[in-house]
Amino acid sequence: MHIIGLLITLAIVGLIAGALARLLVPGHDALGIGGTMGLGIVGSFVGGFLGYLLFGHDSGDGFIQPSGIIGSVIGSVIALLVYRRMGSRRSLHI
Repeated sequence: MHIIGLLITLAIVGLIAGALARLLVPGHDALGIGGTMGLGIVGSFVGGFLGYLLFGHDSGDGFIQPSGIIGSVIGSVIALLVYRRMGSRRSLHI
């Protein structure tokens, strides 16, 4: 049952982080709810990786932390900018 809770939490945090990233970065994106959730999940991994590189790792703080959610939003913004950049390159070569 713990894995189901983890997946639900990951989906909810991903949706929130992806939505905030889409609000923070101006412009139109053809992403639905699933795409926004995927963006937030990818952003969570990007933000977590960057946080690990910059600050080290402390697993004793728990799973959900305010700094982790902020890192997820920052990672989602980075992932969204990369997504847009890759999309614009793809459309130029067609």
